[in-house]
Amino acid sequence: MIKERIQKLRALMKKHKIQAYVIPSTDPHSSEYLPSVWQRRAWISGFDGSAGDVIVTPDKAGLWTDSRYFLQAEEQLKDTGIDLYKVGTPDTPDMLSFLKQELKSGDSVGIDPKVISYRQAEQWQKELHPHKITLKFIEENLVDELWDDQPEPPLDPVVVWDDKYAGESVESKLDRIRQKMAAEGCEAHVLTTLDSIAWTFNIRSRDVEYNPVVISYAVITEEEAELFLHKKKVNRALKKHLKDLAKIRDYDDFKKRLPKLVKKKSRVWLDGDSVNYWVVMLLRKRCELFFKSSPVTHFKAVKNQTELAGFKACHIRDGIAMVRFLKWLEEAVPQGGVTEMSAADQLEKFRAEQSLYQGPSFETISAFNEHGAIVHYTSSPETDVELKSPGIYLIDSGGHYLDGTTDITRTIAIGQPTDEQKDRFTRILKGHIDLAITSFPAGTQGIQLDTLARKHLWEIGLNYGHGTGHGVGAFLSVHEGPQGISYYRGIGVPLEIGMVCSNEPGFYKANEYGMRMENLIVVAKDEEKSGEEWQFLKFENLTLCPVDANLIEKNLLSDEEIEYLNNYHKLVYDTLSPFLSKEEREWLKNKTQPI
Repeated sequence: MIKERIQKLRALMKKHKIQAYVIPSTDPHSSEYLPSVWQRRAWISGFDGSAGDVIVTPDKAGLWTDSRYFLQAEEQLKDTGIDLYKVGTPDTPDMLSFLKQELKSGDSVGIDPKVISYRQAEQWQKELHPHKITLKFIEENLVDELWDDQPEPPLDPVVVWDDKYAGESVESKLDRIRQKMAAEGCEAHVLTTLDSIAWTFNIRSRDVEYNPVVISYAVITEEEAELFLHKKKVNRALKKHLKDLAKIRDYDDFKKRLPKLVKKKSRVWLDGDSVNYWVVMLLRKRCELFFKSSPVTHFKAVKNQTELAGFKACHIRDGIAMVRFLKWLEEAVPQGGVTEMSAADQLEKFRAEQSLYQGPSFETISAFNEHGAIVHYTSSPETDVELKSPGIYLIDSGGHYLDGTTDITRTIAIGQPTDEQKDRFTRILKGHIDLAITSFPAGTQGIQLDTLARKHLWEIGLNYGHGTGHGVGAFLSVHEGPQGISYYRGIGVPLEIGMVCSNEPGFYKANEYGMRMENLIVVAKDEEKSGEEWQFLKFENLTLCPVDANLIEKNLLSDEEIEYLNNYHKLVYDTLSPFLSKEEREWLKNKTQPI
């Protein structure tokens, strides 16, 4: 089937006179996770991980993805004729190098301008030009032309996100955006990323699985704002919510409306990293374009007091669900019949019992033994296995609540872990703790802290391929920029008070097991270390859930790390126990004993 699709695509390429066609895993809004209508790369390749790009030429096809997906991609690309290119590994050409190698002078590379950012398009054109290779923008997406049963756009109604959760009104947010526009001399600002639009207008929906966003564009000018979304999603509550603040337009009207909204020769603010090239094509001959990160990206990353209170509250409820799940797991596994999928379903049931719960914040990674080594493993009926002794079980999950978003990973020893497994987990835990207790001067970037979580693995020649931490939205995207604690994410962005990140070092032994230890943390002022000359910051834990002591090799922990873990477990017990039954309290008390 995949081979047939590739052949049909090659026929269309010939018709359009292009020698390569690029299918990125993104959409017109630079989304990380896509609505089913735009999951083109998955349809054309059969690989359904969240990251990966495909290039097809007349005689080759390749998929580029990162280390999180190497094992999954190898499995899903078998017998498709699509080669796997492992990003970041020695001797693996990047996509541009591949195009330069495969194409000759005078050839063209086709791409839909809606699915490539301005910044990337400019870079590609600049690098291909010396080789006399042209980047050709084709508005009619070629995959869409082939995809007979392509899903319809989602039409769930838009929900107003109440100010009691947002902590700031739409009017206030628009005022802040306009102040930034005025400071940059801009008459208009075009918003294209879905989380930024949801934040600005205090709206939520279910257009992207696990991401409570609305497929939309927005334009903010000095005098007015316009929101473009599918008409069938509009309801009375939305109209009332945005009355006198923004005009509501149909999503398909954006192309003809945008040039009218933006006056000729006006200065228009676009986020060059996320705005698609199609928007630039619509405006560049009429206006002066100003490229800079949208002010909304920073605004939504720095949580206000209401949002932070919501994060703390929802993590208590999430912690209750996790404790009930871990107790259930410990009791149910020895009886037999618990599988990766049934365990994930049971955790979802415990979360669904909590107030304000809106659904998972991403697809649960419920992975036993060798499946845990696949960083973004998804259990399916074909791969589902029973949990039984001995083994290592990794559960990475999260929930959306009206007052916040959670993301937690715990690794559980089923039966007696090996000495190696205890060593590796303890090194992960040491890195997790060392990051959690660090104090750092204001202006520090996440890339500077990433090493803290890795150094104990580095000491024995080991590492992990993913970042240590990502930003998290307030009832929004579980992966949120601009900040991160990583060697590749959030570079150049200082951590600020109110930013929420994950802290999740891991270790993965291919074909055997995987481990990760993840809490969400929030940046706060370190009153003790801050002085007249330097302001120091620290992290505070949001996540409340015990760590499996059976996996800990105490001799590897320093006194400071032991003290931290004991204090953390005391906090978990003291905070959660009032909400638990007598049996649950006893179980939690046992799991949070000092080591």
